[in-house]
Amino acid sequence: MEQSGSDRVAADRAVTTDESRYPWAAVAGVFLAVTLALTVVTTWADSTMGRLGHTGLHWLDGWFRFDSGWYWAIVSDGYSYSPGQQSSIAFFPVFPLINRALVALVGDTHDGALVQVVGQVLSVTFGLAAVVLFGHWVWQRLPRRSAVLAIAVILAYPYTLFLHGPVYADGMFLLLAIGAFMLLDRRWYVAAGLVGALAVASRPFGVAVAVGLVVRTLEMLAANSGGTGWRDVVVAVRRVRPRHTGVLLAFGGLLAWMAYLWTSFGNPLAFVEVESAPGWDQGVGPHTWFKVALIDAMAQGHWRMGVNLGLQALACLLVVLLLPRVVRRFGWGYAAYTAVVIAIPILGTKDFMGAGRYALAAFPALAAGGDWLAERPRWVTTVVVGLMAVVMVVLTLYFARNREVS
Repeated sequence: MEQSGSDRVAADRAVTTDESRYPWAAVAGVFLAVTLALTVVTTWADSTMGRLGHTGLHWLDGWFRFDSGWYWAIVSDGYSYSPGQQSSIAFFPVFPLINRALVALVGDTHDGALVQVVGQVLSVTFGLAAVVLFGHWVWQRLPRRSAVLAIAVILAYPYTLFLHGPVYADGMFLLLAIGAFMLLDRRWYVAAGLVGALAVASRPFGVAVAVGLVVRTLEMLAANSGGTGWRDVVVAVRRVRPRHTGVLLAFGGLLAWMAYLWTSFGNPLAFVEVESAPGWDQGVGPHTWFKVALIDAMAQGHWRMGVNLGLQALACLLVVLLLPRVVRRFGWGYAAYTAVVIAIPILGTKDFMGAGRYALAAFPALAAGGDWLAERPRWVTTVVVGLMAVVMVVLTLYFARNREVS
């Protein structure tokens, strides 16, 4: 049965009284245990292949695949742009800048092994912090069983593997996105906007954070007058005061990146242009929107690729189906963020490749998934979480064997 607005507020108050009991150490311990288990998988896989990393250590090099090489090149040599070709400016700057700064503190940015190790340490650290913060976020907002299962969902979600070792920005983005919303929920508008700006400058879909912060601000203003519907959120524009506009700083992350591209390469939208380069082929248009490449692959009998892409399409579908629950549990601002995050891979990828990682960023949907599981029998939750964990191990093995999984 759906809760009324007053019931939901009462429930939220009930769960926040136990906030001090949030088992952050246990959550961190499970995350690190998963990291260790998956590293065993990547170590074995890397030992059967030629050298793909820079350290010569299988337990590190097994994670160094695909986008890790792009981030490594940015840290080592800076950004480059070749019109019509795959270029590093497709990768937003915050993560490689932090990586480069830390490498410069301890050594030489042209030391390939050091650049890789620092990047991997950063990725795992950000991933750990993101999962722990996510757990804190759901612990404040969901009944206890729902919160525990939401944490289980994010730990077992197959594409969470990208938080456990690859040099990827997913963990950092997730941490910044959750942090920005938590700051806004405390009415720290400028701080939320600044952290949001870092999130926006971290991933191509980061603008979802800025949109979500704006809608969440209006939603909170509407709630002050007892309004909870979307019309109340729209009307709340009239209640905006200068202090509330601090959240607009989040859009500055995208504007700063575009300004850099304009001054350095003469094209503020170069990051959009390179997505259509040969090999990526993510151009805007009907060919992309209607997933012609996916249809062609299936027609030609590439069933393994079909399963891979189908899993990611399923992740998108589940996020969309969970949107009504996100609205009920967390409100319109979180729903707007989730909708924008998932709309980008649905409309912007030619075959859903990468959508699994995009769905990882839709953290309110992962939380809503845990809430949904809490209403199911225990055997269902065990099977679902266990199946996700098995898929994560399989995807990790494929990833370490240099097969693209997202």
